Amino acid sequence: MARPGCVLAIDHGTKRTGFALADGLRVTIEPLDVYRGAGEGKGLLDHVAELLADRDADVLLVGQPLNMDGSAGPRAADVDAFCERLAARFPRLALVRRDERLTTKEAQARLVESGHTGAGRKSRLDSWSALVLLEDWIRAGEPR
Repeated sequence: MARPGCVLAIDHGTKRTGFALADGLRVTIEPLDVYRGAGEGKGLLDHVAELLADRDADVLLVGQPLNMDGSAGPRAADVDAFCERLAARFPRLALVRRDERLTTKEAQARLVESGHTGAGRKSRLDSWSALVLLEDWIRAGEPR
């Protein structure tokens, strides 16, 4: 059986997009640098390509913005369009969407607990949200 590839988790935003990475064995999970730029532009897809260039990835995990009642959140259409562009650009990778409710709140709490303040906390928030999303997905058994 082939060894699984790494997973790139994405917390899509209109101005900032966060990323986190899990290795193929799901032992190492780390937040990556935040992409600052338009969420609908080609630049974001080029950034994803750069992140994937030296990695043997097989899954793109994208946070799905839902309201607390489970209905589609106000940014759902933006994320849907982004997912369509991701699937077209990276057709060999599995694209998995995962409920991202409360990931930002959990990421904020972790950043505070880690001693990050002010601008340092804000600059890391999106990627730490992607990290929380990725950890939740792995703990849930990596549902697809």
